[in-house]
Amino acid sequence: MGLFTKDIATFDDLFLHQLQDVYYAENQITKALPKMAAKATDPALKQGFETHLRETEGQIARLEKVFALIGEDAKGATCPAIEGIIKEANEVAGDIADKAVLDAALIASAQAVEHYEITRYGTLIAWANQLGRGEVAAILQETLDEEYATDDKLTQMAIGRDNVKAAAVAEPA
Repeated sequence: MGLFTKDIATFDDLFLHQLQDVYYAENQITKALPKMAAKATDPALKQGFETHLRETEGQIARLEKVFALIGEDAKGATCPAIEGIIKEANEVAGDIADKAVLDAALIASAQAVEHYEITRYGTLIAWANQLGRGEVAAILQETLDEEYATDDKLTQMAIGRDNVKAAAVAEPA
């Protein structure tokens, strides 16, 4: 049985478990984003986290629609991966005193979350298509597109401004 909440015997079972995993992850992300926004000192980064929170709430609603389409209740399956990514983000952010370096770390942590989501949604889309669930794949594709766009915005903030500021921070004497 391993990490899974029940035995997975079929591809449909595997799809459902992965869907429950990402549903859990998205709900955890809605709890983490306000904390990240509160720690961010770059106004654009703070706004980006607040915007992504609203977007994530929409992604959860889409997942609930997917659950309904496949005749399942919307529920999460504990996702140790997202818990680890969020825990690491909190630990790193808690250890950084310089505001510029903190913002660079927050961006890196947010990108770790985005990359996790991108892998999960990409897999779910491929599996939905394999299972003949084109409508489900299309709904999930909307979210994957948003995740890629968020990652691109974070990259632009990092390379265009925040990493530059962080790199300029002098070593303490």
